[in-house]
Amino acid sequence: MITRFALFEGHIHDGQTDAFRQAVQDRLVPLWTQFPGQTGVRVMFSDDRDAGAPEFPLILAISYPDMETMTAALDSPARSQSRDVTGEIVDRFFDGRIHHHVTSAHEF
Repeated sequence: MITRFALFEGHIHDGQTDAFRQAVQDRLVPLWTQFPGQTGVRVMFSDDRDAGAPEFPLILAISYPDMETMTAALDSPARSQSRDVTGEIVDRFFDGRIHHHVTSAHEF
């Protein structure tokens, strides 16, 4: 299994945390769960962090059985639509950058 993480590094505009979270849940989660072949979508909102640690108000994790399935999902219409909606939400609520990391899971 592999997981592709989207790390939202930065901060939410003052007083907009609840609205940001609601927009993600209402507008993005339905799209992310439509990605073909995904085996799990996890949306994690930050509640706390160590002093001096970078701020990640949102971490998205979408799992797939393999790279081929992930690549197909990234080329899907649902992914394209989610990018447009993400742009709208980021412009309205978020200052920072989004970067992606693909990991392979090992459970012990």
